[in-house]
Amino acid sequence: MLKIEDLHVSYGGIQAVKGISLEVPDGKIVTLIGANGAGKSTTLRTIAGLVPAQSGQIFLQDEKITNLSSDRIVSKGITLVPEGRRVFPDMTVLENLKIGAYLRRDRPEMEKDLQWVYDLFPRLKERSWQAAGTLSGGEQQMLAVGRALMSRPKIMMMDEPSLGLAPIVVQGIFEIIREINRQGVTILLIEQNANMALKVADQAYVMETGRITRQGTGQELLNDESIKEAYLGKHK
Repeated sequence: MLKIEDLHVSYGGIQAVKGISLEVPDGKIVTLIGANGAGKSTTLRTIAGLVPAQSGQIFLQDEKITNLSSDRIVSKGITLVPEGRRVFPDMTVLENLKIGAYLRRDRPEMEKDLQWVYDLFPRLKERSWQAAGTLSGGEQQMLAVGRALMSRPKIMMMDEPSLGLAPIVVQGIFEIIREINRQGVTILLIEQNANMALKVADQAYVMETGRITRQGTGQELLNDESIKEAYLGKHK
């Protein structure tokens, strides 16, 4: 479904992505793991149209989408849940969710999708009139995911969804990622918690200093001794 070919990106005067190629098949969970500064976030931001590609191509279902504007990317079915959640703190939960549907005009379907988000995240329904800035970190992450779902994406990209969250909350977030995928949304995930990411992933890539150095199924990389040592800790 999503295909990247020989992508190069320079960001802030540094070549952050150095000729990567990867595929995100329809209906799968694909994860990109690697240390801070490896180029993972830059990759997602380039797909989302927030950072220009220097060279290389990005395709969605064989249609070239390289360097389209971010609103065009969203309208084609790709959405990004950014690192750090980035909810609008002074707006209510409901207002934040509606912002996710800002490009849509199909009001009856939007109402159905709002109910879908509330079914996935009952806490958001309970707190729909509460200011987003007063939510806990885990609740804000739920809101960021719910807001992304309101655009009715084919592919949801997630940048470090577990960052700064308690382990029990992280477990819940990954269960939700699995459930969203079961309901038909393709997921491209980058995550510092490599253990959790590889456990949910159908396909996984390792990124180091702007290059993809390893790829395989999530299980293959979980079982790889060098990956265990570098990213999982020897005893995990």
